[in-house]
Amino acid sequence: MTAQLNPRGDVAVLVPAAGAGVRLGPGRPKALRLLAGEPLLVHAVRRLAAAPSVHTIVVAAPAAEVTAVRELLAPIAPVIVVAGGAERQASVAAALAAVPDGPTIVLVHDAARALTPPELVESVAAAVRDGRDAVIPVLPVVDTIKEVGAGEVVLGTVDRSALRAVQTPQGFRRAVLSAAHAVAGDPLTDDAGLVEKQGVTVSCVPGSEYALKITRPFDLALAEHLLAAFD
Repeated sequence: MTAQLNPRGDVAVLVPAAGAGVRLGPGRPKALRLLAGEPLLVHAVRRLAAAPSVHTIVVAAPAAEVTAVRELLAPIAPVIVVAGGAERQASVAAALAAVPDGPTIVLVHDAARALTPPELVESVAAAVRDGRDAVIPVLPVVDTIKEVGAGEVVLGTVDRSALRAVQTPQGFRRAVLSAAHAVAGDPLTDDAGLVEKQGVTVSCVPGSEYALKITRPFDLALAEHLLAAFD
């Protein structure tokens, strides 16, 4: 059964899903790798569609997979699928350009964070709705962090009390994200960095342990165990 998105929602979610996923090993594009028998992208979109505020989901797929991804997601939710770019930033820009009139909040979410709960989507959106220009979900850094120089020599120990590990979805007022992409230069690893360069204040909300990024085979195995815990 296809999940129906909220026609009165004020949130559009962009899902850049065109990456190759080299660190997962050889195979299909990362977002189409299987987790418990279903592509990561299916898991991610299913959870996004369950968030009550979501009006629109736009997926930027590998150019050669647009039709296949559209057919894959049709039973899950009404999703707009566009061709992504060579870099994540280009994929986000392509997805952003496809958002229809209506949503005033835009979230950017990695398909690799396939188990992100709908509650986190709502938390980020609510923070933007409350007046923040840009919002990221974060977790405290629990490992000791060393600064390492040439020859793998330790230069010092970083104070981790001020450090946070950043997750997605990252949320923005639509106008803020559009303005940042309009003047984007060299590709950055996340959209929060893009708006930071424009002098926009980025705020934090608590993240979720379930929103881990599936990057390596170990992450995929861990996600399998977490998914089993949902059942």
